[in-house]
Amino acid sequence: MNPADLQGLRSGDLESREEHLYQLLDRARARGDESAIAALRVLVRDYQDFHRSLYTRAMNQAAVFADAGLQDPLLAALGDTRYNCQAWAAMGCAAMDVRAAVPQLIALLDHPQWIVRDESVAALGRLGDASVVPALRPLLGDQAEWLRRRTADALARIGGDAALEALWDEFEHRRFPRIGYIASTLALFTPEVVPRLLAAADRADPDQRYWAAVALGSTGDDRVVPTLERLMAGDRGVTVFDGEVRVAAKKALRTLRRIQAAIAARRVQTLLKAD
Repeated sequence: MNPADLQGLRSGDLESREEHLYQLLDRARARGDESAIAALRVLVRDYQDFHRSLYTRAMNQAAVFADAGLQDPLLAALGDTRYNCQAWAAMGCAAMDVRAAVPQLIALLDHPQWIVRDESVAALGRLGDASVVPALRPLLGDQAEWLRRRTADALARIGGDAALEALWDEFEHRRFPRIGYIASTLALFTPEVVPRLLAAADRADPDQRYWAAVALGSTGDDRVVPTLERLMAGDRGVTVFDGEVRVAAKKALRTLRRIQAAIAARRVQTLLKAD
Protein backbone atom coordinates (compact mmCIF):
# COMPACT_ATOMS: atom_id res chain seq x y z
CA MET A 1 0.00 0.00 0.00
CA ASN A 2 1.23 3.47 -0.86
CA PRO A 3 1.61 5.34 2.50
CA ALA A 4 0.21 8.48 0.89
CA ASP A 5 -3.12 6.75 0.30
CA LEU A 6 -3.57 6.13 4.00
CA GLN A 7 -2.04 9.44 5.06
CA GLY A 8 -4.60 11.31 2.99
CA LEU A 9 -7.32 9.84 5.22
CA ARG A 10 -5.54 10.88 8.40
CA SER A 11 -4.27 14.40 7.78
CA GLY A 12 -5.62 17.71 6.53
CA ASP A 13 -9.01 19.29 7.08
CA LEU A 14 -12.11 17.13 6.90
CA GLU A 15 -13.12 18.36 3.47
CA SER A 16 -9.76 17.37 1.95
CA ARG A 17 -9.89 13.97 3.66
CA GLU A 18 -13.37 13.36 2.27
CA GLU A 19 -12.19 14.32 -1.21
CA HIS A 20 -9.25 11.92 -0.84
CA LEU A 21 -11.66 9.17 0.21
CA TYR A 22 -13.75 9.67 -2.93
CA GLN A 23 -10.60 9.45 -5.03
CA LEU A 24 -9.69 6.16 -3.37
CA LEU A 25 -13.18 4.80 -4.01
CA ASP A 26 -13.03 5.87 -7.65
CA ARG A 27 -9.63 4.20 -8.12
CA ALA A 28 -10.83 1.03 -6.42
CA ARG A 29 -13.98 0.87 -8.52
CA ALA A 30 -12.56 1.84 -11.88
CA ARG A 31 -9.18 0.11 -11.82
CA GLY A 32 -9.24 -2.29 -8.93
CA ASP A 33 -6.35 -0.27 -7.51
CA GLU A 34 -4.81 -2.47 -4.81
CA SER A 35 -3.27 0.41 -2.85
CA ALA A 36 -6.59 2.26 -2.72
CA ILE A 37 -8.44 -0.90 -1.68
CA ALA A 38 -5.89 -1.59 1.06
CA ALA A 39 -6.27 1.94 2.46
CA LEU A 40 -10.07 1.62 2.49
CA ARG A 41 -9.82 -1.67 4.34
CA VAL A 42 -7.60 -0.06 6.98
CA LEU A 43 -10.29 2.59 7.42
CA VAL A 44 -12.78 -0.15 8.28
CA ARG A 45 -10.36 -2.23 10.34
CA ASP A 46 -9.19 0.70 12.48
CA TYR A 47 -12.42 2.66 12.24
CA GLN A 48 -12.07 4.39 15.63
CA ASP A 49 -8.94 6.17 14.36
CA PHE A 50 -10.87 7.88 11.57
CA HIS A 51 -13.55 10.55 11.42
CA ARG A 52 -17.11 9.24 11.35
CA SER A 53 -17.76 11.14 8.14
CA LEU A 54 -15.11 9.10 6.34
CA TYR A 55 -16.47 5.84 7.69
CA THR A 56 -20.05 6.54 6.68
CA ARG A 57 -19.09 7.65 3.18
CA ALA A 58 -16.89 4.59 2.70
CA MET A 59 -19.60 2.21 3.88
CA ASN A 60 -22.04 3.68 1.39
CA GLN A 61 -19.84 1.99 -1.22
CA ALA A 62 -18.57 -0.94 0.84
CA ALA A 63 -18.94 -3.45 -1.99
CA VAL A 64 -16.07 -1.71 -3.80
CA PHE A 65 -13.52 -2.96 -1.26
CA ALA A 66 -15.30 -5.94 0.31
CA ASP A 67 -13.13 -8.39 2.23
CA ALA A 68 -14.14 -11.32 4.44
CA GLY A 69 -11.29 -10.40 6.75
CA LEU A 70 -13.18 -7.28 7.86
CA GLN A 71 -15.86 -9.27 9.68
CA ASP A 72 -14.59 -8.63 13.21
CA PRO A 73 -14.22 -4.84 12.93
CA LEU A 74 -17.61 -4.63 11.23
CA LEU A 75 -19.21 -6.55 14.09
CA ALA A 76 -17.41 -4.32 16.57
CA ALA A 77 -18.71 -1.16 14.86
CA LEU A 78 -22.20 -2.65 14.76
CA GLY A 79 -22.24 -2.67 18.55
CA ASP A 80 -20.25 0.51 19.12
CA THR A 81 -22.73 3.06 20.45
CA ARG A 82 -19.99 5.59 21.18
CA TYR A 83 -18.75 5.74 17.59
CA ASN A 84 -22.43 5.86 16.55
CA CYS A 85 -22.11 4.47 13.05
CA GLN A 86 -24.22 1.37 13.55
CA ALA A 87 -26.40 2.02 10.52
CA TRP A 88 -23.37 2.15 8.24
CA ALA A 89 -21.81 -0.87 9.90
CA ALA A 90 -25.04 -2.74 9.10
CA MET A 91 -24.69 -1.54 5.52
CA GLY A 92 -21.13 -2.88 5.40
CA CYS A 93 -22.15 -6.21 6.89
CA ALA A 94 -24.74 -6.61 4.15
CA ALA A 95 -22.30 -5.63 1.38
CA MET A 96 -19.62 -8.00 2.68
CA ASP A 97 -21.98 -10.90 3.47
CA VAL A 98 -21.21 -10.96 7.21
CA ARG A 99 -23.86 -13.47 8.26
CA ALA A 100 -22.50 -13.53 11.80
CA ALA A 101 -24.07 -10.07 12.15
CA VAL A 102 -27.63 -11.42 12.08
CA PRO A 103 -28.14 -11.67 15.89
CA GLN A 104 -26.89 -8.11 16.39
CA LEU A 105 -29.03 -6.85 13.53
CA ILE A 106 -32.13 -8.39 15.09
CA ALA A 107 -31.28 -6.66 18.37
CA LEU A 108 -31.11 -3.32 16.52
CA LEU A 109 -34.64 -3.55 15.11
CA ASP A 110 -35.97 -1.43 17.98
CA HIS A 111 -33.08 1.04 17.99
CA PRO A 112 -34.16 4.65 18.70
CA GLN A 113 -32.49 5.95 15.52
CA TRP A 114 -34.65 5.40 12.45
CA ILE A 115 -31.67 4.97 10.14
CA VAL A 116 -30.31 2.13 12.27
CA ARG A 117 -33.65 0.32 12.09
CA ASP A 118 -33.83 0.96 8.36
CA GLU A 119 -30.39 -0.42 7.58
CA SER A 120 -30.80 -3.34 9.99
CA VAL A 121 -33.97 -4.45 8.21
CA ALA A 122 -32.32 -4.08 4.82
CA ALA A 123 -29.27 -6.05 5.97
CA LEU A 124 -31.43 -8.83 7.37
CA GLY A 125 -33.13 -9.04 4.01
CA ARG A 126 -29.75 -9.75 2.42
CA LEU A 127 -28.20 -11.89 5.14
CA GLY A 128 -31.12 -13.60 6.84
CA ASP A 129 -33.13 -16.74 6.24
CA ALA A 130 -36.43 -18.10 7.51
CA SER A 131 -35.16 -17.89 11.09
CA VAL A 132 -35.32 -14.05 11.04
CA VAL A 133 -38.90 -13.85 9.72
CA PRO A 134 -40.47 -13.88 13.24
CA ALA A 135 -38.34 -10.87 14.18
CA LEU A 136 -39.25 -8.94 11.01
CA ARG A 137 -42.93 -9.83 10.85
CA PRO A 138 -44.14 -7.43 13.60
CA LEU A 139 -42.63 -4.51 11.70
CA LEU A 140 -45.29 -4.94 9.00
CA GLY A 141 -47.60 -3.33 11.55
CA ASP A 142 -45.34 -0.39 12.36
CA GLN A 143 -46.92 3.04 12.15
CA ALA A 144 -44.13 4.26 9.86
CA GLU A 145 -44.96 3.35 6.26
CA TRP A 146 -41.30 3.52 5.19
CA LEU A 147 -40.46 0.80 7.72
CA ARG A 148 -43.37 -1.36 6.60
CA ARG A 149 -42.17 -1.03 3.01
CA ARG A 150 -38.58 -1.86 3.90
CA THR A 151 -39.73 -4.88 5.88
CA ALA A 152 -41.90 -6.19 3.05
CA ASP A 153 -38.95 -5.86 0.68
CA ALA A 154 -36.69 -7.71 3.14
CA LEU A 155 -39.18 -10.56 3.53
CA ALA A 156 -39.54 -10.87 -0.24
CA ARG A 157 -35.78 -11.02 -0.60
CA ILE A 158 -35.54 -13.75 2.04
CA GLY A 159 -38.31 -15.71 0.33
CA GLY A 160 -39.68 -19.06 1.42
CA ASP A 161 -42.91 -20.17 2.99
CA ALA A 162 -42.54 -18.25 6.27
CA ALA A 163 -41.95 -14.94 4.51
CA LEU A 164 -44.85 -15.56 2.13
CA GLU A 165 -47.19 -16.33 5.01
CA ALA A 166 -46.18 -13.15 6.83
CA LEU A 167 -46.95 -11.03 3.77
CA TRP A 168 -50.13 -12.92 2.95
CA ASP A 169 -51.46 -12.47 6.48
CA GLU A 170 -50.97 -8.71 6.11
CA PHE A 171 -52.71 -8.83 2.73
CA GLU A 172 -55.72 -10.65 4.15
CA HIS A 173 -56.11 -8.75 7.42
CA ARG A 174 -54.99 -5.35 6.11
CA ARG A 175 -54.17 -3.09 9.04
CA PHE A 176 -53.59 -0.11 6.71
CA PRO A 177 -55.73 1.07 3.79
CA ARG A 178 -52.91 1.36 1.24
CA ILE A 179 -50.83 -1.79 0.91
CA GLY A 180 -49.33 -1.49 -2.55
CA TYR A 181 -45.98 -2.54 -1.10
CA ILE A 182 -47.55 -5.80 0.10
CA ALA A 183 -49.13 -6.44 -3.31
CA SER A 184 -45.84 -5.77 -5.10
CA THR A 185 -43.83 -8.09 -2.88
CA LEU A 186 -46.41 -10.86 -3.02
CA ALA A 187 -46.06 -10.85 -6.81
CA LEU A 188 -42.43 -11.87 -6.35
CA PHE A 189 -43.59 -15.23 -5.00
CA THR A 190 -44.86 -16.28 -8.42
CA PRO A 191 -45.93 -18.91 -9.39
CA GLU A 192 -47.03 -20.32 -6.03
CA VAL A 193 -48.94 -17.19 -4.99
CA VAL A 194 -50.95 -16.87 -8.22
CA PRO A 195 -53.83 -19.21 -7.23
CA ARG A 196 -54.23 -17.35 -3.93
CA LEU A 197 -54.38 -13.99 -5.68
CA LEU A 198 -56.86 -15.26 -8.25
CA ALA A 199 -59.10 -16.46 -5.41
CA ALA A 200 -58.75 -13.09 -3.64
CA ALA A 201 -59.86 -11.37 -6.85
CA ASP A 202 -63.23 -13.13 -6.48
CA ARG A 203 -63.91 -12.12 -2.88
CA ALA A 204 -66.72 -9.84 -1.74
CA ASP A 205 -64.34 -7.24 -0.28
CA PRO A 206 -63.53 -4.63 -2.98
CA ASP A 207 -60.30 -3.72 -1.20
CA GLN A 208 -59.06 -7.28 -1.52
CA ARG A 209 -60.08 -7.40 -5.18
CA TYR A 210 -58.30 -4.11 -5.78
CA TRP A 211 -54.99 -5.20 -4.23
CA ALA A 212 -55.27 -8.67 -5.76
CA ALA A 213 -55.50 -6.99 -9.17
CA VAL A 214 -52.43 -4.86 -8.43
CA ALA A 215 -50.46 -7.93 -7.38
CA LEU A 216 -51.65 -10.04 -10.31
CA GLY A 217 -50.46 -7.45 -12.78
CA SER A 218 -46.98 -7.54 -11.28
CA THR A 219 -46.66 -11.32 -11.67
CA GLY A 220 -46.25 -11.18 -15.44
CA ASP A 221 -48.14 -14.48 -15.57
CA ASP A 222 -50.44 -15.06 -18.55
CA ARG A 223 -52.84 -17.10 -16.40
CA VAL A 224 -54.07 -13.94 -14.69
CA VAL A 225 -55.17 -12.13 -17.87
CA PRO A 226 -58.80 -13.42 -17.96
CA THR A 227 -59.35 -12.39 -14.35
CA LEU A 228 -57.91 -8.92 -14.87
CA GLU A 229 -59.98 -8.46 -18.04
CA ARG A 230 -63.12 -9.48 -16.18
CA LEU A 231 -62.43 -7.04 -13.33
CA MET A 232 -61.66 -4.25 -15.77
CA ALA A 233 -64.85 -4.83 -17.72
CA GLY A 234 -67.38 -5.20 -14.94
CA ASP A 235 -66.13 -4.63 -11.40
CA ARG A 236 -67.63 -1.39 -10.03
CA GLY A 237 -66.23 -1.93 -6.54
CA VAL A 238 -64.68 1.01 -4.67
CA THR A 239 -62.09 0.82 -1.90
CA VAL A 240 -62.01 2.65 1.43
CA PHE A 241 -59.73 5.24 -0.19
CA ASP A 242 -61.98 5.65 -3.26
CA GLY A 243 -59.91 3.48 -5.54
CA GLU A 244 -61.84 1.66 -8.26
CA VAL A 245 -61.23 -2.04 -8.81
CA ARG A 246 -61.75 -1.79 -12.56
CA VAL A 247 -59.15 0.99 -12.79
CA ALA A 248 -56.67 -1.08 -10.78
CA ALA A 249 -57.25 -4.01 -13.12
CA LYS A 250 -56.72 -1.83 -16.20
CA LYS A 251 -53.43 -0.54 -14.84
CA ALA A 252 -52.45 -4.06 -13.80
CA LEU A 253 -52.92 -5.32 -17.36
CA ARG A 254 -50.62 -2.60 -18.64
CA THR A 255 -48.05 -3.52 -15.99
CA LEU A 256 -48.29 -7.19 -16.92
CA ARG A 257 -47.69 -6.42 -20.61
CA ARG A 258 -44.68 -4.25 -19.79
CA ILE A 259 -43.19 -7.03 -17.68
CA GLN A 260 -43.77 -9.60 -20.40
CA ALA A 261 -42.24 -7.31 -23.03
CA ALA A 262 -39.17 -6.77 -20.85
CA ILE A 263 -38.78 -10.53 -20.33
CA ALA A 264 -39.08 -11.15 -24.06
CA ALA A 265 -36.47 -8.47 -24.80
CA ARG A 266 -34.03 -10.03 -22.34
CA ARG A 267 -34.52 -13.42 -23.96
CA VAL A 268 -33.72 -11.95 -27.38
CA GLN A 269 -30.57 -10.33 -26.00
CA THR A 270 -29.52 -13.63 -24.43
CA LEU A 271 -30.00 -15.46 -27.72
CA LEU A 272 -28.06 -12.80 -29.61
CA LYS A 273 -25.16 -13.05 -27.17
CA ALA A 274 -25.22 -16.84 -27.43
CA ASP A 275 -24.85 -16.57 -31.22
